[in-house]
Amino acid sequence: MVKFKLNKIGRHYLIALMSISSFGVIAHGAVTPQAIDTSTLPTLGEEWTDTNPYRDEQGDTLKEIIRVGGSAYNQNCARCHGLGGISGGIAPDLRQLPADYDGDEWYIYRVQNGAVRNGAVYMPKMSEHLNQEALWSIRTWLESVSEE
Repeated sequence: MVKFKLNKIGRHYLIALMSISSFGVIAHGAVTPQAIDTSTLPTLGEEWTDTNPYRDEQGDTLKEIIRVGGSAYNQNCARCHGLGGISGGIAPDLRQLPADYDGDEWYIYRVQNGAVRNGAVYMPKMSEHLNQEALWSIRTWLESVSEE
């Protein structure tokens, strides 16, 4: 086992370094949403639907929606909401959202408004960076991995 002895100044530098490097874990605002190619998905337009328009799709169309949604989730959501949709406690476990109007209403509100607490951005307004197709494909993927 290697032991380190730090003098008083060294300890202060170490504490400062740890404080700076852990800031991103506390406030997730530094996450830049990544663009998603949704050209293979059914087009939804600019007007947001009240419920997940992809929920009732079937066959190859549904498989493609889930494929795109899983990739989009991994690129844009997993850092805070957990790999495979399994939250580690930093942010809500989105697999637990009900696959109904209430769950969709909460989802729409959050992706359109983000989350800010005490001036710190915990989640950006995702609808400013991702189109409706990308965001509903993420929701569809989450429903496909839900524990229900």
